[in-house]
Amino acid sequence: MASEQARSAPNSYAEALWIERILRQETIGGLIIVAAAVLAVVLANSPLGETYFGIRETYISFGFGESVWKINVGHLTADGLLAIFFFLVGLELKREFVVGELRDPRKALVPVVAALGGVLVPAGIFLYITDALGAGDAARGWAIPIATDIAFALAVLALVGTWLPLALRTFLLTLAVVDDLVGITIIAVVYTDEVVWLNLVFSLLSVVAYGLVAQRYRNLFHLRPGAAWAILLPLGMIAWFFMYGSGIHATVAGVLLALTVPVLRPKKERLANPDNSGEALAEVFEHRLRPLSAGIAVPLFAFFAAGVSLSGEKDFWYLLTSPVSLGVITALIVGKSFGVFVATWLVTRLPGISLPRGMAWIDLLGIALLAGIGFTVSLLIGELSFGPESIYTDEAKIGILVGSVLAAALAALVLLSRNRHYRLVKVSETADHDRDGIPDAYQDNPETRA
Repeated sequence: MASEQARSAPNSYAEALWIERILRQETIGGLIIVAAAVLAVVLANSPLGETYFGIRETYISFGFGESVWKINVGHLTADGLLAIFFFLVGLELKREFVVGELRDPRKALVPVVAALGGVLVPAGIFLYITDALGAGDAARGWAIPIATDIAFALAVLALVGTWLPLALRTFLLTLAVVDDLVGITIIAVVYTDEVVWLNLVFSLLSVVAYGLVAQRYRNLFHLRPGAAWAILLPLGMIAWFFMYGSGIHATVAGVLLALTVPVLRPKKERLANPDNSGEALAEVFEHRLRPLSAGIAVPLFAFFAAGVSLSGEKDFWYLLTSPVSLGVITALIVGKSFGVFVATWLVTRLPGISLPRGMAWIDLLGIALLAGIGFTVSLLIGELSFGPESIYTDEAKIGILVGSVLAAALAALVLLSRNRHYRLVKVSETADHDRDGIPDAYQDNPETRA
């Protein structure tokens, strides 16, 4: 009798190890992000509130003389530090397309369609609710509920799903990667008012230079971490600076830079050592940057983005019951789960298309609810949609925070019950009451004894 967990394992042991490593790192990162957001709300509504908002609006100057470039702390975390997070997103995107689930169109079809359903339905629900409640001018925020915060979602999954099949984790990762791809495209296209083409050309040329150097000297950057910081980091910063000046959100530069990094070892090396599981340059960069992203960059962004004042007339209840907040909450909880679930059900009606092996429909419901955890990218899109001074921005923040927490709680309820189920399955499959060294379940079928 084959184990459900064994049947649901990824195609290779290396892929399984990669998923487990991501889970461990993102779990800690997700908890830090949540803590940073909670701290931001507490500080914003404490006697230190003025200090908090003052720091967020403080401008930092770079350069000297007449060549001085200024940016405030809030924008620096959103445009600068968050580029590190998007660089890692780009590495995950390329890995999925080259060696992951997205390389096989048939395997990729289900999570890709699920992700698209999780984009279209929430956007439609947000537009409908805001228009029905008299806030039609908030339509610019339609993209706020489309994103999935992979760190937050994986943190919840890891905490409640110790016995869940790897198929669920793989599906969530793939769905979130596609979500991120859609979100990045929307940020680059929809929220760009005017493009300074010369700056964009300089940025793209810097990206090309970065890629050529990364490809040519991959072994150097693999063996000597200092070389990457000394050579590639300046090229990346140049690409980021000109992307920022082009009018396109600067985090897009992080994705483009990541897409130039090799995700496979050189062919000669693979042929010479076919059994060597050495890491490609993309994995090396991921190991070096993920702690920086999960432990510093994203938490700082969440800290400065999530803070919202709940005093005066615009208190918590006022913001919570506003059209934008209700639209975001409903879209994240109902829209995301409904969109992901129904889109998956529809695509599996096609001949030869089914859920990943070892994954049940009730499992999909839990994953669909997890996809409703917006947070990081949603907070970014909220600020891009309305600007830092708009009341809609504060309404969106409350909607994102409340909606994400409720989605996480509902997902946890579903997945905890499934976790108990899979634990009992595992216990029954490994039980050896007669202590003969062979699990009793395998003795029921003569074909499995040898």
